[in-house]
Amino acid sequence: MPLTELAGQLGVRAPEGAGNEVTGITHDSRAVRPGDLYAALPGARFHGAAFSEQAAELGAAAVLTDPAGAERAAATGLPVLVVDDPRGRMGALAATVYGEPGRDLLRVGITGTSGKTTTAYLIEGGLRAWERSRAAESGRTEALTGLIGTVESRIGDDRIKSERTTPEATDLQALFAVMREKGVHSVAMEVSSHALVLGRVDGCVFDVAVFNNLSPEHMEFHSDMEDYFRAKAELFTKERSRVGVVNLDDAYGRRLAEGESEVPVITFSAAGSPDADWRAVDVESGLFDSTFTIEGPDGVSVPARSPLAGPFNVANALAAVVALVAAGVDPRTAADGVAAVAGVPGRLERVDAGQGYLAVVDYAHKTDAVESVLRALRKVTPGRIHAVLGCGGDRDTTKRAPMGAALARLADTAVLTSDNPRSEDPLAILATMLAGAAEVPAAERGAVLLMEDRAAAIAAAVARAEPGDTVLVLGKGHEQGQDIAGVVRPFDDRRVLREAIERGAGTRAVTKHRNDQG
Repeated sequence: MPLTELAGQLGVRAPEGAGNEVTGITHDSRAVRPGDLYAALPGARFHGAAFSEQAAELGAAAVLTDPAGAERAAATGLPVLVVDDPRGRMGALAATVYGEPGRDLLRVGITGTSGKTTTAYLIEGGLRAWERSRAAESGRTEALTGLIGTVESRIGDDRIKSERTTPEATDLQALFAVMREKGVHSVAMEVSSHALVLGRVDGCVFDVAVFNNLSPEHMEFHSDMEDYFRAKAELFTKERSRVGVVNLDDAYGRRLAEGESEVPVITFSAAGSPDADWRAVDVESGLFDSTFTIEGPDGVSVPARSPLAGPFNVANALAAVVALVAAGVDPRTAADGVAAVAGVPGRLERVDAGQGYLAVVDYAHKTDAVESVLRALRKVTPGRIHAVLGCGGDRDTTKRAPMGAALARLADTAVLTSDNPRSEDPLAILATMLAGAAEVPAAERGAVLLMEDRAAAIAAAVARAEPGDTVLVLGKGHEQGQDIAGVVRPFDDRRVLREAIERGAGTRAVTKHRNDQG
């Protein structure tokens, strides 16, 4: 891509040396490859222009920056494109550099507070089933789909670990380009409120936009719930999407459906509301999944299954099916594809080491999500629930006391512990959670334990478990590290829980042997 063409797109005069050709674009000076345009953005601590020299040494063809970074960038001798808001122009520019790759992909974007990851996996499962059937009809040998989200990005079966829910615009457009090159035809991706506010999905027009729900979260980033909703609603503007699929059971979803969406809206209701276009009826919840019937327009009726337990996952599965139908998939193919998904990493993920009780890891890290998981497991747990939960440091502080209260009220044993304390004092976070738990009346409160060490907390919950009980570890889900004072140490709840169960089984076996001998 000639630099002069990019300058024209930005509406700025082509700088000296603008004969250079640009073959890529990145906002990360460490990731520059020869021929890249380096986007030097203003940051909270440093201006990206401070790293222009590193970018030049790695072969950057030019620099995009704002007036504050222009002089520093020009000192490298590279051509410099100067605009007032480089972050706001970066997404569309990246799409141009990579040849508008998204135009060749069917894109489904999912937003909301809870359930984005699960819904994205379920939609991708439906897309896979659809692509396989289309490939068979056309004689193609491959039917590749894409996934972009909190846990990972996938190109077919190739996995890339995710650094954030929605990649920066430069990385996102490059990812679309690789997907197109590999033969991907459709992609499901999570769209966070940060991504919408910070322009990470600039240059994208989603074929289908999905809204799951909205509850308090990211209040360290948003000024209030209205600001949070306004950020999410950006996905339902004409420049971001073509059609919306919206949860009518959610108050904010109803606002979108009742006129605050700029694009046409299709509604769904897991509660079976007759006002919704698509409804879940005859829901039967099991220990590990739920079955239900989907009713839609013109008398459509399709048997369906959520491969994960809980009413909230019925809503996620229904959202996935309706989004797939909105994308052009036959309802039965969509429902079958969703039902075939084996599971979602860190979302109600079972840990089975031969124990006589249920052990589950879940990513729930918001009050509503914690309550939903506990209520769902209560319905299928004949015994007691022993739950472990922490709150992340340097994040929304307003949810800590309510989360502590929810755990104390709904679990028989509430073990309050560390999540990712980051730069905060773990004990200060725990004190706030404990204050919330203490507000629950004693008659309604389970046993409350306070353990700063997360591995010890998990072991304590396991030690209390008897046959028929459930051990639930909440908050980190798929994560494989714990951030304490800026140092990320290896930590996987699933592995730590399994090891605690195995140690517990060994201890019980030794105790039984000694008792038998005694």
